[in-house]
Amino acid sequence: MKCPGQDIRYWKPGAIFDAKCPKCGKDVEFFKDDTTRKCRNCGHKFINPKIDFGCAAYCQYAAQCVGDLPDEYTAQREETLKERIAVEMKKYFKKDFKRIGHAMRVACYAEKIGKNEGGDLAVILAAAYLHDIGIHEAAQAKASATAENYKKTGLPVAISIMTELGAKKELIDEVCDIIGHHHHPGTDSSLNFKIVHDADLIVNLENKQKGNPINDEELAEFIGKTFLTESGRKEAGEKINP
Repeated sequence: MKCPGQDIRYWKPGAIFDAKCPKCGKDVEFFKDDTTRKCRNCGHKFINPKIDFGCAAYCQYAAQCVGDLPDEYTAQREETLKERIAVEMKKYFKKDFKRIGHAMRVACYAEKIGKNEGGDLAVILAAAYLHDIGIHEAAQAKASATAENYKKTGLPVAISIMTELGAKKELIDEVCDIIGHHHHPGTDSSLNFKIVHDADLIVNLENKQKGNPINDEELAEFIGKTFLTESGRKEAGEKINP
């Protein structure tokens, strides 16, 4: 079955239109599903100014449907993927607003730290949203929602979500590596891992300080020794121990 959006039988007036070439100003005819066209007058190739990639921005079958997306839309694809992972995380936790809130706060800190440290935000935010995924299965299977249990049960859930959304294998592998041991950094931990680790630690420390706070001196020592990035230490110092 052909996608109705690509089937000319369903097209409405305006589906075929002229656009001015940005180089020479001549009219170039576009069909609504053209990603690019070349100007016959000057040879300049430019993007369809009216195209809406919609599902093609994240769909793993986009190439078969509308062809390869232009380079300009690579960032859009990653941005859409992050947004959809957040949606799937919320669907997974349903009415567990505590877990949803935790994941959203971790993602917020991870994005801020990631921008300062120069990490890969597509990996960082996917891992931040999914780092506790599987905790419900762990609780049911083991009668305990311990970190070790939900890491084991969480990876299949995370893989399923990212695969369904068309994420690249390299991204899935790195996100799963972060999820699998985000409480246990190693000497060879990647920058993306360190950023998610620090973001999660900030949120956990904020919660601890509300219920069973430690004194300022101990907190400052803990931040200095435990955080893995300079931006994470700075953010923790400002938010937890101003």
